[in-house]
Amino acid sequence: MSLHDAILFDCDGTLVDSEVVQAEVFSDLVAEHGGVLAPAAAMAAFRGRRLAACMADLEASFGPLRADFEDVFRARAAVLLRMRLREIEGAAALLAGMAQPVCVASNAPRSKIELCLATTGLARFFEGRIFSAYEVGSWKPDPGLFLHAAQAMGAAPARCLVVEDSAPGVIAAREAGMQVVALLHEEAPDWLPEGVPAIRALAELRRYL
Repeated sequence: MSLHDAILFDCDGTLVDSEVVQAEVFSDLVAEHGGVLAPAAAMAAFRGRRLAACMADLEASFGPLRADFEDVFRARAAVLLRMRLREIEGAAALLAGMAQPVCVASNAPRSKIELCLATTGLARFFEGRIFSAYEVGSWKPDPGLFLHAAQAMGAAPARCLVVEDSAPGVIAAREAGMQVVALLHEEAPDWLPEGVPAIRALAELRRYL
């Protein structure tokens, strides 16, 4: 018998390799604004966070942003994602072999989630089971998005396993009373809470199922 009634996946950086693209767009827009922000620094600072919070940090560092910053950011990112986006290695193989119900719960808008899943061929695993913070009105690290997804999936929070790659996502899962596994993109990040198991590849998730 399975230990979990539902597996909740984050999208960016967990199922699809979109964080790199988004970091480049942040860097380019800051450069056009007259500042300097390396893509690696953008990725470290903004991974898993709501875009509005990222923009607030940018304004604190570089001054007022262009009025259409969000629209330009999303438009440029969408073009690059369609051209370059790939699944996180092993995502399709893992999903194809899973017996448990799965869903996506992401801080991104639904249109962005659907673009990423369609571009990488992963959409078929999540039909009717995509949950966006913009529709729920709750962004990680608040647990509301995960609690909403669990309820929609008919699963008790304690019977859910969350797969995340960021501090806001891990915090949200723990606050929701769910089990969580962190997919790490760097060695021993300082944001990983004690007791949260970590994997370096999605294939390793099988041992927690």
